[in-house]
Amino acid sequence: MTIMNTEKYKKMIIISIIIAITSQINMNLLISDFRVSVAIILFPVFLYLFDEIDTIKTGVMCAISVYILRVGIYFIENGSFIEILLAYFPEIFFYTFYSIFFKILNKKNSIKFNRLLITLILSDYLGNFVEILIRNLRNFNTLKFQIVTTLFYVAVIRSIISLIIVNSLKFYKLLLIKEEHEQRYKKLVLQTSELKTEMYWMKKNMSSIEKIMSNAYGLFEKISIKEDSDTWAQLSLTIAKDVHEIKKEYGLVVRGIEEITEDKSQDKGMYFKDIINILEDSMKNEVKFRQLNVGLIFNVNKNFYTTKHYYLMSIFRNLIMNSLDALSAKTDKVYISFIQKAIDERYIFIISDTGCGIKESDLMYIFSPGFSTKINYDTGEINRGLGLSIVKNIVEEDLKGNINVDSIEDSGATFCVTINKSELEDV
Repeated sequence: MTIMNTEKYKKMIIISIIIAITSQINMNLLISDFRVSVAIILFPVFLYLFDEIDTIKTGVMCAISVYILRVGIYFIENGSFIEILLAYFPEIFFYTFYSIFFKILNKKNSIKFNRLLITLILSDYLGNFVEILIRNLRNFNTLKFQIVTTLFYVAVIRSIISLIIVNSLKFYKLLLIKEEHEQRYKKLVLQTSELKTEMYWMKKNMSSIEKIMSNAYGLFEKISIKEDSDTWAQLSLTIAKDVHEIKKEYGLVVRGIEEITEDKSQDKGMYFKDIINILEDSMKNEVKFRQLNVGLIFNVNKNFYTTKHYYLMSIFRNLIMNSLDALSAKTDKVYISFIQKAIDERYIFIISDTGCGIKESDLMYIFSPGFSTKINYDTGEINRGLGLSIVKNIVEEDLKGNINVDSIEDSGATFCVTINKSELEDV
């Protein structure tokens, strides 16, 4: 069992213990003869917020935990439990079937208020209905319509309370993310100002390099025509000394940049969904700034915690910015989609667009440094062509993954990034 799976089972065990304990705390919802425990309200909250755990296994574990605790408490109070084993047994079916229906109805982990509410109501109602059927197998024909309608009212009330809790927690989480985002922005401003200082030395050395190149070419010409041979040694020594000085200064620059970009502040990692939330906001602002009519679709299949968030943000931002460039000339059926999939021990990230696509003759060169098809014909300015080469380097060298592209000219392009879970997940 991997470390990540161990952590998931720990969460599932903790959730089942909490549900079992809170199942003994009852709430009066003004509906007679119907017990409503706090556990039934918290249960869907846990299933929604901890979507990385196995929903059905969690439901079964909660069902068993509640059953064992109820029987145990009855035994402590009455000294025996044989007569109550069957009476409490149908409750197992509620949590089990609730989780099954929740899994079916909430496949995409919907964040829409209306859809989530319907999912909660149906899961609660159907789970309760199965429990009632089990309890009344012998008297199924006498099951009253009033009981069926009461189950629905109870499901609505409990689901609304659960949804209020979910949205309150999400709002609180968003506030924390916003605060963290602001701290990151302040840090970025500070880093940028420090980088400006290092860039000054780099620009200064550019002129020194030009001087060395001139001296080296002058020495070459003198050697070629065998002129002033007595000055060759001195010129070569001067060139060597100048190169050595530039090397030292660039060593200081590299060390300075490493100190700026390294995680000296012990910057923590992030959950993947938070990374995508920031990316989505950033791209929406970019679309608005460019005044484009582009649809952005983000679909996250599985959440995980990672300290490689800077790498991932760089990869996805570069790819989506490329897609925006490809869409700028089109006006209809324009969209960019980001899809994350978890298959076996790999994460697959798919970025697709309906832009101008890539010529078949260019496909083999797009990851080469300096290659670019983006030219401003008004100014003559050409893009540096470093974005995709940087992406490829990060994916293959830093994250030990691979990146592929599939494109049809005038129909769009699809980039597929595959990275092992072990490279990204942090416990």
